[in-house]
Amino acid sequence: MSDIAQQLRAVRERIAAAARASGRDPGAVQLLAVSKTKPAAAVATAYAAGQRAFGESYVQEALDKIATLAELDIEWHFIGRLQSNKTRAVAEHFAWVHSLSELRHAERLATQRPAALGALNVCLQVNLSGEDSKGGVSAAGLAPLAQAVAALPGLRLRGLMTLPDPDRPRATQRATFQRLGELRDALNA
Repeated sequence: MSDIAQQLRAVRERIAAAARASGRDPGAVQLLAVSKTKPAAAVATAYAAGQRAFGESYVQEALDKIATLAELDIEWHFIGRLQSNKTRAVAEHFAWVHSLSELRHAERLATQRPAALGALNVCLQVNLSGEDSKGGVSAAGLAPLAQAVAALPGLRLRGLMTLPDPDRPRATQRATFQRLGELRDALNA
């Protein structure tokens, strides 16, 4: 068994244990393997070990991997900061965007998404830590953005995403995710 396969198995076991400990079905949790900066061969090895969803942050690097691994049924996720000049490539080659935070980018993705691919799944990135170095819509700007994105053809609003400050205590990080859950619940209401 390869190192990648062993690492995937260990991560899946940790996910399953955490899901069971929190009363969740382990089968309801999907692992997104971040493959940015990793070679296509490593992605192929992980695919052979059962991994199907891969996250990329750099569009050009991702496009090279997507072309190289086109014969594999990989679900590609864009997890990096979205730039206007890259929206067409993202709309045409990815199944998910996890970092949407501006209506102008949403509108570009919606018009550039080929109809044959179906709706592009998107998550809105919310900046709850207030860090200037992180992208994301503010909590106050979330509801109007969510309403506008949900109304766009070619996009399917699937959820919210945030990146808590990794240098903060775990309790603070958990509070950030709890706040994100509250924002999700308010949107759903």
